Amino acid sequence: MKINIINTEILSNNWYTLKKVTFESHQPDGSSLIQHREAYDRGNGATILLYNKQQGTVILTRQFRLPTYINGNPTGLLIECCAGLLDKDNPEDCIRRETEEETGYKITDVKKVFEAYMSPGSVTELLYFFVAEYSKTMKVSEGGGVHEENENIEVMELPFAKALQMITTGEIKDGKTIVLLQYAAINKLMEF
Repeated sequence: MKINIINTEILSNNWYTLKKVTFESHQPDGSSLIQHREAYDRGNGATILLYNKQQGTVILTRQFRLPTYINGNPTGLLIECCAGLLDKDNPEDCIRRETEEETGYKITDVKKVFEAYMSPGSVTELLYFFVAEYSKTMKVSEGGGVHEENENIEVMELPFAKALQMITTGEIKDGKTIVLLQYAAINKLMEF
């Protein structure tokens, strides 16, 4: 399918950029169709599942997410894997930085497992997924996020089996976290 962008209008450029795009798509039957869509551009990101094989545990975070609150999550708190925007870093450097800021663990060996668009109907973000082993010796701070960015992140160390169960009970509803926990189970990164 051939696409021609006709017009791009910035609707908002506050936190990130919301664009209204008018485009022409050439259909398989030879006809063309003019369409209008909005796309939210927040940059690309990275996420990671920290796991400890010997302990059978994972490191997750809990923080307030306004969109979940206004969509019915009574506390707005969401349990997630560590994640962050690339901010002009490559994905590996980004996830190392975010891991230390959010969880307090300084990791060096990260393994990229795949990349995916998580909400391609409206968000441009491509998310890079990583896994890494952690140990107590890698803990260099309490984590919790960057104070200047008003981050208030709780670090959680959970048994892997419990984290998997929390998907079923609905305690974990974050898509990237569910995907990484299932990746760990399918690829037998730990026993459960």
